[in-house]
Amino acid sequence: MSLVKYFFQQGKQYRVVSTRDISFEFEKEGYKVINRYSKNPVDLSYSNPIPSIYCFDDLGVEQVQKYFGNECNVMGEILLSRYDLFVSKGIPTYLTTNLSASEIEEKYGNRVRSRMREMFNLIAFDKNAKDKRI
Repeated sequence: MSLVKYFFQQGKQYRVVSTRDISFEFEKEGYKVINRYSKNPVDLSYSNPIPSIYCFDDLGVEQVQKYFGNECNVMGEILLSRYDLFVSKGIPTYLTTNLSASEIEEKYGNRVRSRMREMFNLIAFDKNAKDKRI
């Protein structure tokens, strides 16, 4: 996904962010991290401001985090909010994961899984395929 973004025109490219890093940010900064990745922040680095588009890398490796004793499934909350952006404004979200559909449902719940069906096109690799990162 790090290479694919360069096939998109300027302004439609996305930022690749590790889900582990997001969960660590939440542990330090709290709920404003969820707003950072789920609301409609605008990237002002272009002459025409555009919505931020993200690729969440390696969904499923992050842990449920606590902030002042409150547990939160950070990526589950972010994905639900990104779904609302997708439906209301057509803003895409990308992600990578090694989880199966049933593992996604187990970790994030049926609500997230059903919304992911609408938000994403699945590109699956055979389990015997060579690792593309090498």
